[in-house]
Amino acid sequence: MIAENVKVSIFGSIGDGLYSARVSNGGASTKSAYVVSRKEADEYFDGIVIAVAEFDGLNEERMIIARYGEIFYEPELRRVLSRLKNIKLKSIRCLYEKSCGAIIFYKTKQNTKILLVKNNNGRYWSFPKGHIEEGETEQETAIREIKEETGLDVTITPGFREISEYCPFGKIRKRVVFFLARAFTDNVVIQEEEIDSYIWVDLQQARKMCTYDNDLRIIEKAELTIHLMKP
Repeated sequence: MIAENVKVSIFGSIGDGLYSARVSNGGASTKSAYVVSRKEADEYFDGIVIAVAEFDGLNEERMIIARYGEIFYEPELRRVLSRLKNIKLKSIRCLYEKSCGAIIFYKTKQNTKILLVKNNNGRYWSFPKGHIEEGETEQETAIREIKEETGLDVTITPGFREISEYCPFGKIRKRVVFFLARAFTDNVVIQEEEIDSYIWVDLQQARKMCTYDNDLRIIEKAELTIHLMKP
């Protein structure tokens, strides 16, 4: 159902930015759904399924619909859906996912190394990152996820913010915001539930080990920024 195009008929406002509706995908049958919108929704419109949610008190999943072009990430959807009365959100699967992380570098007099990690069941080296949570800024998410996954305390380098967007599973649309973060030790303690292995490498080796174009682009930007730093 996620990413499906549907025709929407709204029949009630539940709260600010949340509506009850019926939707169809062009056939004769319709299903109950919820609509989220940042402005007053039209009574009839064509939309897209941006999430599928399961609720206590309802015997089937409900589609969450938005207009084309309106992007809602999980923390905001959870906040909007909390306006529902007498039913509680159990789980949600979202079309749009947002994570934040960082290219972590450790600089000594001899060289500069960056940290690569490999997630459990992962095949590729990349950088520590994780999903943004309600009430967090992007930098707060990156710092928290780095601490949880690697045990490192870091400082974020001002002025560096790169975005990587991709669709890993065909429909799910991921956005990852990467910062540049300095570590003052290379003593890593991995979160075994999330991370399978890690390695400190120089920038040249990092380019050989990372295979995605987005990662290579971000490494190039990070290298330039690091070289321009004052000693």
